Amino acid sequence: MKTLYILILFALTQTLSAQSPDSHLNSDRHKNELGIANSPVYIINEGEFAFGLHAHYIRVLKETRFGVGVGYERIFDEHKHNTIGVILSFAPIEHLALSLSPGIAFSDTNPSDLHFGLHFETLYEFEIGIFHIGPVAEFAYSVDDYHVSLGVHLGFGF
Repeated sequence: MKTLYILILFALTQTLSAQSPDSHLNSDRHKNELGIANSPVYIINEGEFAFGLHAHYIRVLKETRFGVGVGYERIFDEHKHNTIGVILSFAPIEHLALSLSPGIAFSDTNPSDLHFGLHFETLYEFEIGIFHIGPVAEFAYSVDDYHVSLGVHLGFGF
């Protein structure tokens, strides 16, 4: 985990030091995004793969590289894991986004048993007009499991 923090800190400091004072932040980019991601999810404690689907809405804060929004993730396994959370995103460089999403995790088998959930996601996007597509990697924590995934993100910016 220390290595992850060091890599994030390094990326942020390199990005910030490379910015010129007259650079324009997000002036030609979309301010809103609707996105989905699908991927095989590896549930670590269970040692199994399942299909995962993630949907989100993010609003970029004016003249910054930060965004806030909401997201929902569903893992189609025997427990039918669900997570709903607030998304905090940061774009350290163009086309790269890092997101942190604290939220509530629950399963269909016991929907009243709510747990804290935390997702960390990174994605790189290739723009095609108002659409973008690219790889996404995610690490997620909840009280009863951890999971990781690598998949494809598709977004619509407006």
